[in-house]
Amino acid sequence: MSLPLAPISLPPLPEEPTPAPVWPASTQTMPSGDLAVGGVALAELADRFGTPSYVIDEDEVRTRARAWRTALPHADVAYAGKAFLTRAMIRWIREEGLCLDVCSAGELELAAHTGFPAERIVLHGNAKSPDDLRAALRLGVGRLVIDSTGEIARLAALIPPGTRQKVLVRVVPGVAAGAHSAVRTGVEGQKFGLPVAGGEAEDAVARILGQPRLELTGLHCHLGSQIAELGPYVTAVQRLVPLLARIRDRHGVTFPELDLGGGFAIAYRDGDPALDPRAYADRVGGELALQCARFDLPVPRLTVEPGRWIAGPAGVALYRVLAVKSTGDTTFVAVDGGMSDNPRPALYGVRYTVRLVGRASPAPARAMTVVGRHCEAGDVLAEGVQLPGDIRPGDVLAVPASGAYHLSMASAYNLVGRPPVAAVSGGRARLLVRRETLEDLRSRDVGE
Repeated sequence: MSLPLAPISLPPLPEEPTPAPVWPASTQTMPSGDLAVGGVALAELADRFGTPSYVIDEDEVRTRARAWRTALPHADVAYAGKAFLTRAMIRWIREEGLCLDVCSAGELELAAHTGFPAERIVLHGNAKSPDDLRAALRLGVGRLVIDSTGEIARLAALIPPGTRQKVLVRVVPGVAAGAHSAVRTGVEGQKFGLPVAGGEAEDAVARILGQPRLELTGLHCHLGSQIAELGPYVTAVQRLVPLLARIRDRHGVTFPELDLGGGFAIAYRDGDPALDPRAYADRVGGELALQCARFDLPVPRLTVEPGRWIAGPAGVALYRVLAVKSTGDTTFVAVDGGMSDNPRPALYGVRYTVRLVGRASPAPARAMTVVGRHCEAGDVLAEGVQLPGDIRPGDVLAVPASGAYHLSMASAYNLVGRPPVAAVSGGRARLLVRRETLEDLRSRDVGE
């Protein structure tokens, strides 16, 4: 059946999001003109670990994780591992009391081998493989998100007799949000979830409730990525709480959990807005309580899934300039990385802040385009950024807000190995992930 999805009348939303910093809070300008992050000069890190490389500020990660825990003390905060996942990151979020959201057996196994409690893990995926499902059941994940009706019977058949697996069902509330069409996942017509509007979500709930080996504990939704406004989340609550009420009236079941996903925006350039956890807690948490009271429902335990918001601003990418040339009115600054270590500009048209580090320059700044080394015209990291006019080969460039979806989406395009990851904290640096070498790449080719 078709369901009305008109939003409920609300008081005005809070003022627009304010601009957020693009560099980690520990960033300091040194007398030499270099920048230090976590107490370590970026040019020194470039010399020590080579370029391109990723730098992650451990203290920034922990501070940002605590921001969500503080804003939502009675909710579950599940770090979205797809943004950036290493053994160190898993340890940091475990120590900060977060849960973990994974999307594959690979991410799940890494978490398990690092000692992350399985009961605090949520497994997602629109097309989970049999290996994904078996790994989740073998390791005992806390929640498994069902994304399609066909997955219900397949999952139930894998569960041993006499046991039950807790699941959520991913629903599509029909809310358009996100910085690019490729990352708007809360609307119909894309691959994730089951629509509320056409009744598919309610049909899936009925099927799951009919499976004795599945314990349905609540609903899940995810609206998109780089969402800076609170309005889409408020609208999602307005559409999901009535669905919870209809399920109660139809099946006599009251779900104790509601997972509203993530997608929280961060700043990539000066002036960009970012979503504030406290404002989210006040506005979205308040709306959830209001709607539950309206439908005489107990307020379910809320789960949120920040990934980019925690990891992104904690990361800085370092590159070395290889060439500078002018073509027409454009000055191109070519660096030793590009779309193999950051495909997001090519995929989504994202542009970044870029800064010269390692030396002070008296030359006036002018607009330049920073490009990568790969054989693609779309391998552009930043257009029209202000860099000193005397930029030259050998200079080191730093790109902030590089902690999310860089390492995790990196490739070996043109057989260029993936960069290393170094963590900084308290004036010290240590290697977390080594550089991928040519020998690593050759070893996968087993010959004829």
